[in-house]
Amino acid sequence: MVVNRDLVIGTAGHIDHGKTSLVRALTGIDTDRLPAEKQRGITIDLGFAFLNLPPFRLSMVDVPGHERFVRNMVAGATGIDLALLVVAANDSVMPQTREHLEILSYLNLSGGVIALTKADLATPEWIQLVTDEIRELVSGTFLERAPVIPVSSTTGAGLDSLKAAIHNACQTLETRVDPGLFRLPIDRVFTIAGHGTVVTGTVASGQVRVGDELELWPQGRTVRVRGLRRHDESVETLGHGNRAAVNLAGIHHTEIQRGNELATPGYLQSSRWLTVEIEVSATAPRPLRHRKSYTLHLGTNELPATLILLQGTELTPGERAVVQLLLSQPLVAVTQEPFILREESPAHTVGGGRVIEPVATKVRRRDLIAHQKLRLLAAGNSSDRLASCFSRMPVRSWSQEGLVRESGIPRSQVEDAVARLHEAGALTDLPLASKRTVPVSIEAEANLCDRILRTLKRLHFTRPRQSGIRRGVVVAYLESLGPEVMIQALIDRLAARGEVIADARTVARKDHVPRLSQGERALKQQILDGLKRGGFRPPDLAEMTQAAGPRSAVVPELLALLGEEGQVVEIGSGIWLQADSEAALRRQVTGTLSLPDAPPMSMADLRDLLGTTRKFAVPIGEYLDRIGLTRREDDVRVLAEQPVISAGSETVGRSSS
Repeated sequence: MVVNRDLVIGTAGHIDHGKTSLVRALTGIDTDRLPAEKQRGITIDLGFAFLNLPPFRLSMVDVPGHERFVRNMVAGATGIDLALLVVAANDSVMPQTREHLEILSYLNLSGGVIALTKADLATPEWIQLVTDEIRELVSGTFLERAPVIPVSSTTGAGLDSLKAAIHNACQTLETRVDPGLFRLPIDRVFTIAGHGTVVTGTVASGQVRVGDELELWPQGRTVRVRGLRRHDESVETLGHGNRAAVNLAGIHHTEIQRGNELATPGYLQSSRWLTVEIEVSATAPRPLRHRKSYTLHLGTNELPATLILLQGTELTPGERAVVQLLLSQPLVAVTQEPFILREESPAHTVGGGRVIEPVATKVRRRDLIAHQKLRLLAAGNSSDRLASCFSRMPVRSWSQEGLVRESGIPRSQVEDAVARLHEAGALTDLPLASKRTVPVSIEAEANLCDRILRTLKRLHFTRPRQSGIRRGVVVAYLESLGPEVMIQALIDRLAARGEVIADARTVARKDHVPRLSQGERALKQQILDGLKRGGFRPPDLAEMTQAAGPRSAVVPELLALLGEEGQVVEIGSGIWLQADSEAALRRQVTGTLSLPDAPPMSMADLRDLLGTTRKFAVPIGEYLDRIGLTRREDDVRVLAEQPVISAGSETVGRSSS
């Protein structure tokens, strides 16, 4: 059984060298569809055709050759498998021939064919001279061994030889690894009466079926596939190498533009930072400069990007380096995806390369360790890229789709690849509160634990009177390093190792001892004695602060320390009870409401029971509800079904600092 293989071939070459005429001669399809193209006789935007060379089904992308439309050429070249470089025999190599070849070289193509068009307008001797010039041009490129086929779109001479050469190139073409997740960079958007929004593009990876839900990026919106077409034929599924027209439900065509992408949910993530490896064009008119704006072409997208060098102030022609790009707006990418960098004035391709980190964070120029990691990442393979995911900051809980995006490993192989990292001792499982575990690298765990300990040391220094630091405070200081649930899990791991002392609310280094001056110790006892004397009419925070005189600033910290020691309980904002009074409160209320035929307790009843005032009775009643001892029903309170007989961990020692 012969299995068809879908591939995409794209034209390239100077304006008026006969690309569109050649496609028409090969396929019978005129790819110039715009009225302006018909009137002016030049290709302005992308055109599409198809050519069957069994077992290969070729989608043909015809690109404009004029230098003003290079942006359209790059968008069309995205996703092609092989190139059809077109050079007119009567004109030879021209500026856009050279630039198009350079652009194709940056796109990591491995094969193609060279068509020497308009051969009927040149003598055999001249054709040989042009062929020699072409050979010199492509020397050292991916087209170095590509056949040069003289052809005439007018007479048909050489067309069969060209088809044979394309067929041979398809047979020797390297098979690209398909990550197994659908992705479609969009190059056209339009609407059809009765059908709605339609987008087209070349399927970069994976498969899509009618009825699938996809994500539209960088908008991050969910859309549904209403219908699919390939070369004007309705189909149920499309895969890598197909030119696709996708009819979308749930979105208006004005909400989509060229450069947007469709993808499997969870696969892509937008970012304004990319880490890339770039090679500066040997023909760049000047060095590339740090913090200078260039035009980035990635996928079908085109947008301004600021070049951020990690070292030095410029990159000279021919130089290669790992750099970052700060984008004018978010876009999506995957690891190893090729890109082009151009300068608009004068219009020129200045470099190209591949994406290393599609969702990057800013790297500081003085962070030499990060620079070294990025260089190793650029030089590594897919396994190295996978390992780097688990060592990046901020740490995260990776999905399979995210690991595919960042590493390039096919989805079907991710689970086994992660297992091998575990076996090699590179990963450890971090248990989360949700009863699941997430893998992180040994290195990332060590770095984060060290950051937690150093953060605690700083916090202890600035809050020497507190025996422990609230967990939420520690997490807030480390929020840039990962999600709260993972930081909390690492605190628990440090506690299990005995490196910190932690409970549900607070954490402290094991060697930390609260430090109070003689005067602060006296004030602490004064506060405790005042609360004990006050009973259910305690001094509030304002009164305690006033009574402290010149030491008023430390009152909140001393209250927090008393709370952590379990000697006082904050029942409301700025209102504290001494622990024995709080225990007596619960006993009295429970005893009263537990009596046979006891009526519900009103606020006046609670006030009279405790011998206090409404100022304190209201927050006390709310506190009793909060800890689950009572339940409010309209304006009265009844005993909860399972009354609390000791203060809950969420309320004891709550700090107001």
